[in-house]
Amino acid sequence: MNVDTEIRPGGLIVKTIVVHTVTYFLMGILAFTLLDYTARFSGPILGLYMRPTDSPLIAAGPLFQPIRGLIFALVFYPLRRPFFGARHGWLLMWWTLVALGILGTFGPAPGSVEGMLFTNLPISEQVVGWLEVVPQAFLLSGILYYWVNHPEKKWLAWVLGICFVLGIFFSIMGLLMA
Repeated sequence: MNVDTEIRPGGLIVKTIVVHTVTYFLMGILAFTLLDYTARFSGPILGLYMRPTDSPLIAAGPLFQPIRGLIFALVFYPLRRPFFGARHGWLLMWWTLVALGILGTFGPAPGSVEGMLFTNLPISEQVVGWLEVVPQAFLLSGILYYWVNHPEKKWLAWVLGICFVLGIFFSIMGLLMA
């Protein structure tokens, strides 16, 4: 595949928005359930930092993910050769997301190097968040790489498109019920 001519900005933006929103929703539901976010977010450690899980903004979270998907796509497009043109480009994309978006943030976000140094949150509480965000970055990278490099797989576009619409629908329903 000639990534310079075959990957168009608009197509990459749409695919990145869809895959990011779907993987965000999937990992969010898993983490919410398996990591008991309701108890964690209302507990003494995170209760002052995180919104309660019944907050309308928590329900609306997936509705804002297309914005993040757009931001990611605007970074991925200039890096399309190493990310989509190389055999293991998806691993490079994953590591880039982990290194810059999780571990190396400029601000003291929980789970980042700065967060571990400059916040009062226990490191154990911060590392738990990796169980959600690191696999989500992994899924985003792998699925997006595959979809971009296999545009002939129409079934994938349908499955991801349906999952995207359902995620947005469920988020709207959760927002209306909150």
